[in-house]
Amino acid sequence: MSRYLKKGKSESDIKNADADIRKTVGKIISDVEENGDFAVRKYAASFDNWQPASFRLTDSQIKTIVDGIPQQVKDDIRFAQQQIRFFAEQQRASISDIEIETLPGVFLGHKNIPVNSVGCYIPGGRYPMVAAAHMSIITARVAGVKRVIACTPPINGNIPEATVCAMHFAGADEIYILGGVQALCAMAIGTSSISPVDMIVGPGNAYVAEAKRQLFGRVGIDLFAGPTEILVIADETADAEMVACDLLGQAEHGPTSPAALITTSATLAHETLAEIERQLQHLPTADIARVAWRDCGSVIIVDSLEEALREADALAYEHVEVLTKDPQFFLDNMTNYGALFLGAETNVAYGDKVIGTNHTLPTMKAARYTGGLWVGKFLKNCTYQRCTPEASVMIGEYAMRLCELEGFAGHKEQAALRVKRYGKETVGEK
Repeated sequence: MSRYLKKGKSESDIKNADADIRKTVGKIISDVEENGDFAVRKYAASFDNWQPASFRLTDSQIKTIVDGIPQQVKDDIRFAQQQIRFFAEQQRASISDIEIETLPGVFLGHKNIPVNSVGCYIPGGRYPMVAAAHMSIITARVAGVKRVIACTPPINGNIPEATVCAMHFAGADEIYILGGVQALCAMAIGTSSISPVDMIVGPGNAYVAEAKRQLFGRVGIDLFAGPTEILVIADETADAEMVACDLLGQAEHGPTSPAALITTSATLAHETLAEIERQLQHLPTADIARVAWRDCGSVIIVDSLEEALREADALAYEHVEVLTKDPQFFLDNMTNYGALFLGAETNVAYGDKVIGTNHTLPTMKAARYTGGLWVGKFLKNCTYQRCTPEASVMIGEYAMRLCELEGFAGHKEQAALRVKRYGKETVGEK
């Protein structure tokens, strides 16, 4: 039987906050729909104190920014992008077009067609989220998207230069210094200065996630990637220092970032609570991490790894670190997660920044029905069919009867016309 040693906010508290967010986001979307660039500029000035002559960076501005980036930073960005690109290329290679003859003269197939245009949101605000540029822009490029634009917010009134460098290296066609819901709206709805895209992708805060939810249908989205989540599953072989470090490492993202520990060891649970308090004394981002842990942190003690598995699948968290004697058990059996980090040798930071897997992952229990961002998200799996005259007659006879069964007279006539026309032809050939 599982028991909570610590719990975060209640479901009702979260729902009340979500309702306020929905209302705010809906108002911004309506304003941008009606007033375009004027509304976008108004919100950029209000939320970010950002009023440039143009949100889009020119080629010369980009060159100046990139030239000013220290060489070590550029080398590090390129190394990370090589890893993300290589893994994405292997994923793309695993996806194949097919065409098969299912019956004599009946040919069915599918093609994987890239979306034509994509808008990538690269979050910022509190931190320059350089890695988000790799994850969305590179992945879209590997998938074959023709037009890839990207928005990122200013930070304290300044252009986040390392992020711009990463966006440029990743292959963005257009780079805009524009953040928040207004950026998502500008890309999805379009304005006089920004042509709309077919799909928007990228992580962000609760407002960004809600904007994607409300804009879905008008454009495609990757998934609902809201405030980041981390779950650590640990047994008695784990140590409190590492568990606490990894929980706080994600809690620092923002005050609404959930962090949870599921463990079979009551000793580890208590030691971790104490270690978190110790580490918060010297963590530079403790002002944020402390609030996140206080409001959204959880510790669950279970009797067995099987019970840990059930609790973990119920949480369906974005990042799941497995610090147990046998991490393979969770790889073999767990079904609801964004990404797994197996063993003490890896961690969420590796996945977030450099190792090669994508860090745009499902949150808010979306892992129950989707995985994270990958090349397949940018591909439309589209089917086609063709058949010979003889096959058309044979299929048509079945289709006529099945259409009549459902009462679709017009559908039946489509089939009957082919049976009549091609039936004559095949008889004549004989």
